[in-house]
Amino acid sequence: MVSCYNTVMYIVESTVPLAELQRLASPTFGELVKAVVDVEKEILIIDADLHADEEEFLLEQGSRQEDLWGINLYPNKPEEEFIEFDSMINLRPSFGNSTRGVDEPRIRERIIQIVRGKVDR
Repeated sequence: MVSCYNTVMYIVESTVPLAELQRLASPTFGELVKAVVDVEKEILIIDADLHADEEEFLLEQGSRQEDLWGINLYPNKPEEEFIEFDSMINLRPSFGNSTRGVDEPRIRERIIQIVRGKVDR
């Protein structure tokens, strides 16, 4: 567990059971868990109020801005709807991403691979 300001976040070092994501989703947003993925270091950090809190923590730990992507996880949805690519931290025209999503298909696929490896469905 990682504590940052008034937010508690969790770094998924090995895997996280789907049941744990379901538990984390209930008290905050009801159906989703916010997460940030470092696609270079293969780090997944979950369960903050804001993607920006998770991003800030990872930047302080040495991650590079261009490697960090905000996503939402929906533990009660089927696998094809499990990951949502939508976060204000993704809006970075200077890095070639002009939307809140993840514009580059290669990066989206990398995020999917990392999440599949970290979430025990």
